[in-house]
Amino acid sequence: MKQGGASAAVALRFFLPPERMRPFVTTLYHMEISGAEEQPVEDWLHPEWANLRIIPDRTIEAGIGETPLERMPRAVMTGPTSVATRFRASTGRSWGIGLMPRGWARLTGASASAYADRYVDAEADAGLARLRPLCGCVTEREGSVLDERDALLRELRLLLAQPAAREAQILRAEAALTDPRHHSVTELAAALGMSTRTTERFCSRVFGFSPQLLLRRQRFVRSLAKFMLDPSLKWIDTLDGHYHDQAHFVRDFKRFMTMSPSEYGKLPHPVLAAAAHARMAVAGEAMQVLQQPSGG
Repeated sequence: MKQGGASAAVALRFFLPPERMRPFVTTLYHMEISGAEEQPVEDWLHPEWANLRIIPDRTIEAGIGETPLERMPRAVMTGPTSVATRFRASTGRSWGIGLMPRGWARLTGASASAYADRYVDAEADAGLARLRPLCGCVTEREGSVLDERDALLRELRLLLAQPAAREAQILRAEAALTDPRHHSVTELAAALGMSTRTTERFCSRVFGFSPQLLLRRQRFVRSLAKFMLDPSLKWIDTLDGHYHDQAHFVRDFKRFMTMSPSEYGKLPHPVLAAAAHARMAVAGEAMQVLQQPSGG
């Protein structure tokens, strides 16, 4: 893409983890941006599950929702989000590790609601102290992408060895949330074999948000994913079947992306458009929260 007369290139590589890690890690992804010294690349992340990002040279600024952009720490853990994250990336590289909810439970043991819609310095946050060796797998000295990937996977294998509490219930909830047939809290609670009140508490701790908001987010992201894979589509043609009409979708779009669909469609998406296609090719879904859970 052109940035102020210069050409900025975005190179993305997605990697599936080994099969035994797939219940916990969605993908590992490497991003390298070149030619953006004077004008950074800008884009908007959609709502997603938790992600750990390692940015050796701290070349990324970000802000969740309407918060101002600020420079990200070298290793940043972003909890599950229910609103877009705006970011700017200058020339440099970064690694990301996408976490399924069971991965979050094994790696942190923390309530997801405590980190929802916020990010922390993963190397300074007391609740994430055991992740410091993982963050150290990527250093300021640039190495082979495959060597860095393998180092991250070796450390993840150690960190993910200990099961978390209630994993069978988390798996059932992951499956129910990614099943488009479920679109009410009552249906979700029935699928989990829980009361509505218990489902509320469980979803807050495990996923970070109320079941109603989670279902609403899934419906929205299913629609947005279609557009990201084919921007020539009209918004009306992307709508999930559970939307009553386009006005219903527009309200959700503004809630989750902090702008209207037409405003979003006019913006360049140098990172997210490439990521949707690359992720689809590797993982079978354009967006993290749509990834089907694996057993284990």
